[in-house]
Amino acid sequence: MADGARSIEVLLVEDDPGDVLLTKEAFDDNKVSNNLHVVSDGEEATAYLRRQGPHAGAPRPDLILLDLNLPRKDGRELLRDIKADPDLRSIPVVVLTTSEADEDILNSYDLHANAYVTKPVDFDDFIRIVRQIDDFFVSVVKLPH
Repeated sequence: MADGARSIEVLLVEDDPGDVLLTKEAFDDNKVSNNLHVVSDGEEATAYLRRQGPHAGAPRPDLILLDLNLPRKDGRELLRDIKADPDLRSIPVVVLTTSEADEDILNSYDLHANAYVTKPVDFDDFIRIVRQIDDFFVSVVKLPH
């Protein structure tokens, strides 16, 4: 870890077990001590962020990696809710999704996403992208405490 860098709490909102595994691997292999928490849909993410039910003791995330296409409550609705909540809106949200649709990109930024990244289909490219996101938010960006 770089001097002065601290470990960060990352919430991954992802329903694809393969993408969850790849993301965990990328974070583990990047040798950065951060804490990755995973929820599989928008409703569970809402409970996590509001520290409800089984997430009562959950730490506040410093960064959210959000897939758009989720069951029960999709990522667009979750992003809208996060950015409308005064207690949550300062948390950076990186949309990490398979969609390359201009409408999804525009809509995500209209909803105040901090970044929009299309998931590469290639394994090595996916790992590289997740590591770059991790490096950027751990070593470069100053996050609110």
